[in-house]
Amino acid sequence: MILTENLYRSYLDLRWHFDPAAGTAAGITSVDARLGQFDVESMRAHIAAFRAMAGAIEEVEVDDTPEEIDRTAVLDDIRVAIFRFEHEKPHVRNPGFWLSHLFQALFGLLSRRGDHGPLAPAALARLAATPAFLQSARATIDQPPRVFLDTAIGMAEGGRGLIRDTARVFGEAAPDQADVIQAAADAAEAAVAIFLAQLKHEIIPNADELAFAVGEDQFNRRLHHEHALLSTAPELYRYGLHLMDEVEAEIVVLARGIDPNAPWRTVVERLRQNAPAPADLVGAFRREMDRARGFVEERELVTIPQGALEVVETPDFLRPILPFAAYQPPEVYSADRTGYFYVTSPESGKTAADSCSWELGATALHEGYPGHHLQMLTAQALPAEIRRVLWTPVTVEGWALYCEELLAEQGFFRSVEERLFQRIHLLWRAVRIVLDVGLHTRGMSPAEAIDMLVEKVAMNREKAAAEVSRYCAYPTYQLSYAVGRRELLHLRQAYQEREGGAFDLRRFHDEVLSYGGLPVSLIRWGMDLGIDE
Repeated sequence: MILTENLYRSYLDLRWHFDPAAGTAAGITSVDARLGQFDVESMRAHIAAFRAMAGAIEEVEVDDTPEEIDRTAVLDDIRVAIFRFEHEKPHVRNPGFWLSHLFQALFGLLSRRGDHGPLAPAALARLAATPAFLQSARATIDQPPRVFLDTAIGMAEGGRGLIRDTARVFGEAAPDQADVIQAAADAAEAAVAIFLAQLKHEIIPNADELAFAVGEDQFNRRLHHEHALLSTAPELYRYGLHLMDEVEAEIVVLARGIDPNAPWRTVVERLRQNAPAPADLVGAFRREMDRARGFVEERELVTIPQGALEVVETPDFLRPILPFAAYQPPEVYSADRTGYFYVTSPESGKTAADSCSWELGATALHEGYPGHHLQMLTAQALPAEIRRVLWTPVTVEGWALYCEELLAEQGFFRSVEERLFQRIHLLWRAVRIVLDVGLHTRGMSPAEAIDMLVEKVAMNREKAAAEVSRYCAYPTYQLSYAVGRRELLHLRQAYQEREGGAFDLRRFHDEVLSYGGLPVSLIRWGMDLGIDE
């Protein structure tokens, strides 16, 4: 056991060395002053190190099922990393990969709570490393797909403000270093401007409009190793179509209960005009978070761990990159157990986007209780380090969407309007399955995907375009919401059938969360419930 724990810790150290921005987000302060190295030669060394680590872990004998589950999760995590960088090659094909790492590295320092003064040297080091980092990016990127190139241009244009905010925040926190921080920030911003010009005028995109697609073999490989799913792309595509039809039929019925003479999309568009006043948006979300927590506690649906969730206005320096609302969990390795739900109130006279009054409750429970915050707090306290760190979106995003279903079953939604928007959220996730599989394995174009979001979910075209850009860059992530919900509902049914009259919903949820964010199929293995057929 000690040997495996040491090996796992060595692997995680390798992980943070490879991706120091992720390390900062987890609370690994030893990597705060670094940026990653993703040039071709460095990537060869990284992949070789991952292979060696996998070989060492495979050779260790384990004593029981929990250890075997953890080892399986670790090996799959390593395999996914190797497959991704050998076959998908985001460091070569996606300039957004580089910009995302850079901006997340700065954001991770900015968003850390408390006194920023001690972090000033790390911020300075990352700013100072930015020009060389982007030069390495330019030398590595080769014929990116057009959708990746366009997305990166938008990222570069918006990210320059983040660099300015980094200089301001850390300059104020460490006045004696303010001048040198500002100089490094100026050089970093100039480097981003040069990189932006290269993206626009020098880097030649791939002529194939569908070059972003990973193909069915790699897509299925991700399904198997990243999410431990037995399902393949064709089966999930059929499931997504079926779920779309099923949920839209429910939406039609609910909308008729509000206005029997209008199409459901007209009803939804009309209801979306009902939003809290800008000055009350934070308060409205706070009330819904409190209501969701109280509901879960009253019905004893799951054990609520210690750790506050603060609903606060988005700080000024985060507003450019958090235009709506976002949850920030406590750092995995931090003693602080406070999570933050940032709410970006609109300017006076404007309506809060994505903040219709009827959908605040679903958003609150999804992000807070019993959704992401409760799950992340529970994972943070688990004794097994691997279960605190490794996760799949099929379990994490699936859990949050399952929680929407759970609270709907329990009577949380107070009106037909709230129930309607909860089903709209589910329809959106069903469409994501079809688009995820369609874009990467069935020749669907980004334009066709945007049209489907506009048509099927009544989403505005600008937001739909931003959504599809993410779908193209992160294969199998978007299907994880609805597929994870399905897997958890199947798991609950199997657990209930086994337990019979002794079934206890709270005990089931607590047992699920004891695995952190490991794949649902591994949780099923640990519960000794057999294979889900």
